[in-house]
Amino acid sequence: MEKQFDHEWQTPQPDGSTIFRTCAWSPPGDHPVGCGVELHVKDGKLVHVEGDETHPITQGRLCPRCLALKDYTYDPKRIIHPMKRDPAKRGQSDAWEQITWDEAYEIIQEKVADIEQKYGREAIVVYGGTGREACMFYYPVAFSVLNTPNLCYAQSGWSCYGPRSSVADYILGAGYPEIDTGYFPDRMDNPEYELTEVAVCWGKMPLWSNGDGFFGHSLIDMMKRGTKIICIDPRVTWLGSRKGNMTLQLKPGTDASLALGILNVIINEDLYDHDFVDNWCYGFDELAERVNEYPLELVEKQTWVPADQIRTAARVMANAHPMCILWGLAIDQNKNGVQAGHAILSIMAITGNIDVPGGLTVGDPSVRLGHWCTDSRQYLSDEIWEKRIGVDKWPAFAATMASTHPDETLETLETGIPYAPKMAWINSSNFVSATCSDQNQRWYKALLPMEFTVASDLYMNPTIEGLADLFLPMSTFAEHDGFVIPYYMSNNVWLGCMAKAFSTGDTKSDLEICYEVGRRVTPHANWSKYNDVTEWLEEQLDDEPLLPFTWDEFKEMGVYFPPMTYRKYEKGMLRNDGEPGFNTVSGKFELYSVLYDAWGEDPMPYYEEPTYSQVSKPELAEEYPLMATSGARVSAFFHSEHRQIAKLRALNPDPEVEINPVTAAKYGIQNGDWVQVYNMFGKGNWRARVTPTIDERTIHCQHGWWFPEEDGDAPNLYGVFKANFNLLVPHFNVGNLGFGCPAKGIMANIRKVASLEDQNEENYQQVPPVLIENHGRIY
Repeated sequence: MEKQFDHEWQTPQPDGSTIFRTCAWSPPGDHPVGCGVELHVKDGKLVHVEGDETHPITQGRLCPRCLALKDYTYDPKRIIHPMKRDPAKRGQSDAWEQITWDEAYEIIQEKVADIEQKYGREAIVVYGGTGREACMFYYPVAFSVLNTPNLCYAQSGWSCYGPRSSVADYILGAGYPEIDTGYFPDRMDNPEYELTEVAVCWGKMPLWSNGDGFFGHSLIDMMKRGTKIICIDPRVTWLGSRKGNMTLQLKPGTDASLALGILNVIINEDLYDHDFVDNWCYGFDELAERVNEYPLELVEKQTWVPADQIRTAARVMANAHPMCILWGLAIDQNKNGVQAGHAILSIMAITGNIDVPGGLTVGDPSVRLGHWCTDSRQYLSDEIWEKRIGVDKWPAFAATMASTHPDETLETLETGIPYAPKMAWINSSNFVSATCSDQNQRWYKALLPMEFTVASDLYMNPTIEGLADLFLPMSTFAEHDGFVIPYYMSNNVWLGCMAKAFSTGDTKSDLEICYEVGRRVTPHANWSKYNDVTEWLEEQLDDEPLLPFTWDEFKEMGVYFPPMTYRKYEKGMLRNDGEPGFNTVSGKFELYSVLYDAWGEDPMPYYEEPTYSQVSKPELAEEYPLMATSGARVSAFFHSEHRQIAKLRALNPDPEVEINPVTAAKYGIQNGDWVQVYNMFGKGNWRARVTPTIDERTIHCQHGWWFPEEDGDAPNLYGVFKANFNLLVPHFNVGNLGFGCPAKGIMANIRKVASLEDQNEENYQQVPPVLIENHGRIY
């Protein structure tokens, strides 16, 4: 097949080295952006990394993490051989001993057989995250390798990408729609593409996050061509501060109110797309009635955004054609996030910007690469699938998420109800760090009693040091073959190739571990039919009619763009019956959700004040006068990764909390001081960064912090609980459909302390947790 752009996989150099062109995923940590890299390899060793200017999307641009790949690969702390440890010595960093892969596989095979014989395979739980390549493989690890229904992402309310994908599925009948940046080989120069007039970054800073497959610097390319940006964020970001752009600086956790206020203006000023609403939307009259409950005066009070700014932004958004909205974790990590996402997508729908050039693209369901994730479910019987933890209590969650409910999983670990998990497989997820799991000390204590725990990663981390008995060393993207699938197969607009350039030690990819363990542990699954993983890769391409090339041809191509079609809803390309419309119950975009109504939830978007705010808990407002938020990305790290890489750590040496100068002066805090942030649930220490880019009533704490230079033995575990924002976030504060958590907005206070080590125990008296009722539970 003819290549879509100029790309040579291997280019020999006069000095005896070879340049390998490939696409990056993870590790080093990143979302599946598929950045194009040139790897200079000599005598089997990586000697230099550059951006690949022939890559049609990233065009030679790389973040510091990829540029530090050589340091990441050869750091002496990297683990490059399997290791085991006596379960009685968990938390002892000197108790590990090196073993072979065959020994590791024998241990796994023996332990799985023992667990199955004594408790059944449902007693195994696989834990993973969304950022790494593992997120495409921890499904088969659970379903077709270990044959357990219990796959768990340990974040309360599965509040990372799961909510936005589910909301889109419920009301749009497709995966999370993404901004169109020209998904053609010639991208924005293609005649079918139309430049986005206004792009809204809602709780998302793409330049640093490159979230879920979207290359953030595409916005810079668009701005150079004339696109204007509206940023909706508690912080003024670099994008929002650029000339001609706009920032709506809202109170954390109030996104649904703001979206409803914007809808109020668009509908009542008759700024909506009548044709799209009349022909392709369901429930417009009900939405028009609902938004009248949110006059701008009320929305201003709830969100802190002045009414005139809301009105101006709404008019700009409605009059821009095309327009798009990118939303991030600020929506997912919000108890009210399902409703916020519903309202945000409703803005896109009634302005006619769904699946149009320069608007939001909707994935073509005929392109399914990555389907091995959920297809691996076929190797589980219906009987064992019904034992999946917690989903019987959350039908909406269960309808879209092929996983356990994380909050129910934690309670099952603690109570043994309905049964007691006995084995954990931790797949590239450092969730004891301040990365995803709320109340992570509870997770740590709940997982200590496991009879056997295996973990896969590249470096030791607090989760593995504290809990694991077997360490499986992973390869970087440059050390194995694989696919980069942006948007986790929910919107397959392009595909990248990871082509192995060199190897280090005795490391393996997620795919190789699945293949080798699966052949031993679950022979009735499909792994035994392949002679090697290359055959598996070839089969994925063979199964896709829109991917007419072999694996070797794909390595030479590097990147492939399937055919791009806009307005698929008009052409019968989204529905299973081939009729025009959307793949929903009504066949239309559902401003009024039929499914929500069936689940007993309000079918229309609505606003709910954060559970822990000065408004909802006025009796605690004086004690906790600030709204704390967390999770904004920095370029040096990917969540909890890279703290041990010197050149990256130098960019951000200490955990930081952003504080407005007025607030800092009130508390006697100067830039660089150590500060303790605390509330009724916990506390942690950060170094103050005094900045006017954050509201006086809000503070922002960096997440993911642990300290590889500290003692790794329990209970210290590399200082993982010293600057841990998740200790301030309660477990099981989810919305009515089971999604969301308050990580993006919770009341707190600050005080000056002497150092990171100063835990202020003498003066600190933890306020008993506020008793609230949440889905029949009292906290």
